[in-house]
Amino acid sequence: MLVITRREGEEVVIGDPSNPIGVVRIASIKGDRVRVAFDFPRNIDVHRREVANQINEERPSVAGTIKPTAASG
Repeated sequence: MLVITRREGEEVVIGDPSNPIGVVRIASIKGDRVRVAFDFPRNIDVHRREVANQINEERPSVAGTIKPTAASG
């Protein structure tokens, strides 16, 4: 895990700096609350950890089962 320090308004570039996957910006800091802005393409999912955990719990572990067909004879 990479841990960095940023001030309000500063950014972190994700991926190749010349063509980044996305940008994370510290939008504001008020007391013990930090607002973080994510600028990523819409095809990249970004979730809070508790939402990601909920999605994983609700997602079926197996999409379906494959049953062998009876041999015709």
